[in-house]
Amino acid sequence: MEGHRTPKPVGTSTAPELRGSVLECACPLALLGRTVSTVTGQNRAHALDALRGLAILAMLLSGQLPFGQNALPSWMYHAQEPPPTHEWIGTLPGITWVDLVFPFFLFAMGAAFPLALSRRMESGAPKWKLGAFILERGVLLGFFALFVQAIRPYTLSTHPTTVTWLVALLGFFLLFPILARLPESWPRTMRWGIRLGGWLGAILFLTQAHYPDGSGFKLGRSDIIIIVLTNMAVFGSLVWMLTRKNLLPRLGLLGILLAIRLSNMPQATEGWVHEIWRWSPAPWIYQLYYLQYLCIVIPGTIAGDLILKWIQNSGPASSTAEKNSPARQMIFIGVLMFAFVLVLLIGLKTRWLVSTTLLTFAMCGLGWWLLTNPKTETEHLYRSLFQWAIYWLVLGLFFEPYEGGIKKDKATVSYYFVTSGLAICAFIGFSILIDVFHRRRWVQLLIANGQNPMIAYAGINNFITPVLALTGGATWLTDFASTPGRGFWKGVIITSLMAVTVSFLTRRKIFWRT
Repeated sequence: MEGHRTPKPVGTSTAPELRGSVLECACPLALLGRTVSTVTGQNRAHALDALRGLAILAMLLSGQLPFGQNALPSWMYHAQEPPPTHEWIGTLPGITWVDLVFPFFLFAMGAAFPLALSRRMESGAPKWKLGAFILERGVLLGFFALFVQAIRPYTLSTHPTTVTWLVALLGFFLLFPILARLPESWPRTMRWGIRLGGWLGAILFLTQAHYPDGSGFKLGRSDIIIIVLTNMAVFGSLVWMLTRKNLLPRLGLLGILLAIRLSNMPQATEGWVHEIWRWSPAPWIYQLYYLQYLCIVIPGTIAGDLILKWIQNSGPASSTAEKNSPARQMIFIGVLMFAFVLVLLIGLKTRWLVSTTLLTFAMCGLGWWLLTNPKTETEHLYRSLFQWAIYWLVLGLFFEPYEGGIKKDKATVSYYFVTSGLAICAFIGFSILIDVFHRRRWVQLLIANGQNPMIAYAGINNFITPVLALTGGATWLTDFASTPGRGFWKGVIITSLMAVTVSFLTRRKIFWRT
């Protein structure tokens, strides 16, 4: 049916940057999928889980929307890939909600590093051991990038059959013994046996699988989004580990990354910086080009340090104190935080640049004033985070005219910093809802998926899609999606099925480790 398509697998794109993702925007994973509680063991940054969950579910939804002549309005897709052709237009400025998915996930990844790694460092573990742990996680993510691409139904066959769907399901279930967090109470031999069985099954799968071009396993067939996130997980963790007690070198490194990035603009003169930009000892897993996204991860680590300090200083006693915060003021602050996202998306997409910038500056001033006199640990956190949000937003808006306006593809300097500021605003909004008004249930679905993003990322293509195809549900949904509006609701239904599945597994404490 014209206007509808077979859903592209997550991790494929037509854009020249991160080529291979219907939603290269949609990144999936963090070094640790879950935001780990720290030394106190009494608090979690559930708002960070919610932010990550929002990113992963928005990614899944955007991958299921109708394309072609029957497509939705342009703001429902990548700004640089508008309907009806969805061809990349590199000169088209602006961002949409789809373009926020990738940076929100990257920011949440960076913010999770201090929470995930600080306990290991404070326990006295030597840095070389922590470095080995980080590299081990990088290897695991690298394997995931290869395997998840190899098992996708539309990678295995351009016209999947019942056998294809069953093979895709087999590949998905093979990931559980490899990645699932097995209970420590189980005998070590049992846990090692389960792991070994999963690895042997995965290796057998890769050696026996054949693809439409007649080839078998090859390193070039990988999920580019997970490859980029692998680089972010390794290099971002190392950056935080080496600068965790001194913010100045971290900001200095951010400046060097910007210099490398700007030295590789099309109008720049070729030289040694350009040479190292292009050189790679293993192109399938590493490109210096990928490290530009540390410009989002590093701001995330700064926020993560503040969140870590808040968690360490907060305990059961502080919960009562939060109730004394002025409810009306906190509601207004929460609404203001989400308003930043809406205002900048609309203003930058429609190119109302002067009015959008002035309104953003006014909102920054209002937020600054509302957070002037913090009374609780949580309000102190919001003030510190919002100060950084102001900095990143203002920096990003001053860069906006550079490179022809803000863009996701190819990512502009403005994009790095505007989206970092918006991620902080979204986090504060979620935190007010969860930590101040104690309405965690309202966003529990986001939290559950944010704690288990790898299953959601792999499952949309290798569980929900095959199950719908085998049960006839896919045919019903295709017939139902006869208009753009119905095509949207088809995407909502498929995404909701995945979200509920992940939530069920999370409640049963079935997590994939990374």
